[in-house]
Amino acid sequence: MKSLYLFIASLILLGACSSSPADKAANSITKDSLLRHIETLSSDDFMGRATGTEGEQMTVDYLISEFEDMGAEPAAEGNSYTQEFPLLGQSTSNAEMSVRTDGRTPFALQYYDEFMAWPANQAEEVDVRNAELVYVGYGIQAPEEEWDDFKGVDVEGKILVIKNNDPEFSPDVFAGKTRLYYGRYSYKYEKAKEMGALGAIIIHTTETAGYGWNVVANGWSRERFYLKGEDDASASPTKFNGWLTQEASRLLFEEAGLNLAEQMDAADSRDFEPVELSGVRMNVSMDADYREIESQNVIAKVEGSDPELKDEYLILTAHLDHLGITTPVEGDSINNGASDNAAGVSALLEMMEAYKSIQPVLKRSVLALVVSAEEVGLLGSQYWAENPTVEPGKITANINLDGMNVYGKTRDVVVVGYGRTSLSDLLEEEARQQGRTVKPDPYPERGYFYRSDHFNMAKVGIPAIFPNPGTEYIDKGDNFLAVRDSVADANYHTVNDEINEYWDLSGAEIDTRLFFMTGFRALNSENLQSWDSGDEFEATRLRMLERVEGQ
Repeated sequence: MKSLYLFIASLILLGACSSSPADKAANSITKDSLLRHIETLSSDDFMGRATGTEGEQMTVDYLISEFEDMGAEPAAEGNSYTQEFPLLGQSTSNAEMSVRTDGRTPFALQYYDEFMAWPANQAEEVDVRNAELVYVGYGIQAPEEEWDDFKGVDVEGKILVIKNNDPEFSPDVFAGKTRLYYGRYSYKYEKAKEMGALGAIIIHTTETAGYGWNVVANGWSRERFYLKGEDDASASPTKFNGWLTQEASRLLFEEAGLNLAEQMDAADSRDFEPVELSGVRMNVSMDADYREIESQNVIAKVEGSDPELKDEYLILTAHLDHLGITTPVEGDSINNGASDNAAGVSALLEMMEAYKSIQPVLKRSVLALVVSAEEVGLLGSQYWAENPTVEPGKITANINLDGMNVYGKTRDVVVVGYGRTSLSDLLEEEARQQGRTVKPDPYPERGYFYRSDHFNMAKVGIPAIFPNPGTEYIDKGDNFLAVRDSVADANYHTVNDEINEYWDLSGAEIDTRLFFMTGFRALNSENLQSWDSGDEFEATRLRMLERVEGQ
């Protein structure tokens, strides 16, 4: 019997010794190591890590210290760990909107309750009088879909009224229910500016937005931030952007003798043509104050060892900022952001330390980009994408870590961007090694692909994925998913986003190991990762690769 025990022990030892360096490095990522960073970053001492505050600076200092301790090198300009970028904060006040119709009594709409609006051109005052309105359906021009909502109509100097989302009536049009960038409010405001519109108002419905009016009102009533560029924003023809509630939109259309529901339905056709709101005029006015602040991204690298490939990179992204200090709720005013996104930053740090431990076997290099100003519009990652420290054509792929599975092990993992890149395929292969499955985003209509920092990586062609927590929890009971969703929804963007009794970092542990191994495969792959043929970002990727080849 003793000899049998010795034989078994020798097999176990042999198995341990035969583990690859990557496997050993992955196993160094543990619940306790993840928790250490989360506890620190989400503590009250960091004051909610708001952009441009002392809490942000404390976070930056912590990250630099961690990168220095693990031996990750500074990777920003000037051999620095930080990439500074200027922001302009905008606070709107005295916003008023009224509607005047020929032969009828004018009526006013109530700010916050019925409309939201803000200057689109960074002006201190907006005063639009007697402006004409035109309904332009989804406000989309997409030649590849043979779709043009404008049909050559001149909308210059008019206020555009726009349906939210993109067409989803057929799986053969605009990817069906999967929301594309055409369905994002940012696209619609950009298109209005391009078309020379005086203003742009999006019709809000919970169905077309994927969230209630309270999200619009709360989000757009706060101070807004913009990257402070060299362009003269005041030269923009578009004076303001905004939203209207569904009920206020119904009243507006009735003033023009139109039925809102019928017009919304009419937009679901390639034959749709812009509809003037005849006889209706709108007045819009508001004031705005501005302040300039500096924010910072933190950038570090672990250099690869292959002389021919080490100037190519895998880029890991996570956002360091949260909402900071807000109005007290039961005496608590600090939005700690434990899940969003201390957990993601922790995963990034642990992955970087694990990569550093096996640096000699890495062919390509790893770039850690920990961005700020995500919560105010993905601005840190936008700045990096517009001012990259590495040519996008030399980056093999991006894994974005925004929120982690803090509620326990799952049999699956969800990937926003599933099936769109070769990197997604690698993750699926690695998940099978864990005995797990990979699932696509269960809510494609909400457009999550365009709502975190990987989107800015994709915009410059970098194949990107955004892993999310799975849904099939192990040993948690049949109703745990509903409990998780309830807890997560109640805590999201509130002072309650703290470590609580429901947390179980065994899920974050196995997920982070999975992402680490996926990244390792990409780092040592023979080829750079790619978008699937026909993807909306493929053409940009090819241009970026050509630019590198031409240098």
